[in-house]
Amino acid sequence: MQPRSRQRITVDIPVIVTTVLDNLEGMIVDLSESGAQIAGCGLPVRSQCQVDYDGHVVFGTVQWSEEDRMGIRFPYELTDGPLFDRLELARAARLTPTAFQPRLLGARPVGGFGRRFG
Repeated sequence: MQPRSRQRITVDIPVIVTTVLDNLEGMIVDLSESGAQIAGCGLPVRSQCQVDYDGHVVFGTVQWSEEDRMGIRFPYELTDGPLFDRLELARAARLTPTAFQPRLLGARPVGGFGRRFG
């Protein structure tokens, strides 16, 4: 098994997975430029399908499948479109530091730039 060439990013993106015979609702739970894990549906390994999101279609092949989730590899890496935009937003949010917020222990805040609370 080869190591992944792209880092997967955790997301929650509702999609429709379409095959020749069926339309299935699913949720992309992790995404990279080269593939996705979709929860909520499953297809046989090596099935060809398309992932529909926001009017945009991405083709893929099922690489692995369990009863309620599957891994799909895209034949062409994502470089644009709504799924790529969501991937970039999720990647940026992951790298952006959060603002300082004091932790609460019981009802009293703890910490905070030299101030004592309580």
